[in-house]
Amino acid sequence: MNDLFAVLGDPALQQNLLRQTGEHITLSLAAVGLAILAAVPLGIVLTRLERFAEPVMAAVSVLQTLPSLALLAFMIPLLGIGRTPALVALFLYALLPILRNTYTGLREVPANLREAGRGMGMSNLQLLRMVELPVAFPVILTGIRTSAVMVIGWATLAAFVGGGGLGDTILTGFAMVSTPHILAGGIPVTLLALLTDFLLGRLE
Repeated sequence: MNDLFAVLGDPALQQNLLRQTGEHITLSLAAVGLAILAAVPLGIVLTRLERFAEPVMAAVSVLQTLPSLALLAFMIPLLGIGRTPALVALFLYALLPILRNTYTGLREVPANLREAGRGMGMSNLQLLRMVELPVAFPVILTGIRTSAVMVIGWATLAAFVGGGGLGDTILTGFAMVSTPHILAGGIPVTLLALLTDFLLGRLE
């Protein structure tokens, strides 16, 4: 523990950790934000085109089964190194929970609420906006919460492709066989994940 405090007392490391924390948050937010923009509309579409739901879900599920490092390695020939391949990989990993929960949440909206909306003369778009999405919102938010927490953890792997973030300090710790450096990078990641889970849980 004394070694950890000694490492954290280094002004240069403190500056690096602040910079890397900013990079980590930015990368995670961007990946989850893009996943929301893609998965929520797609989930809505799939509730209207049920025959495509199972194939699309299966295809997105396959992405979750790919090892993280393998997916990052696959991105390098296509997108090079840096933040872009890391962002794309994190985006792909973030899709499934949001897509699945959007689809499930909308399907579980009680039929009597839909009928009441139609009885009031609502169009399909009004029904979606004023009835279905508000009722399904807690389920959708659970998917977003799950994705956000997972992406914050996975974002440490961005360091392997030069994507920055707190994974840089963790990799430095592995290279130096320095547990304090590993903890200096790992503890902020854990705190970010816990804080995100808490805040989204309160919102939910």
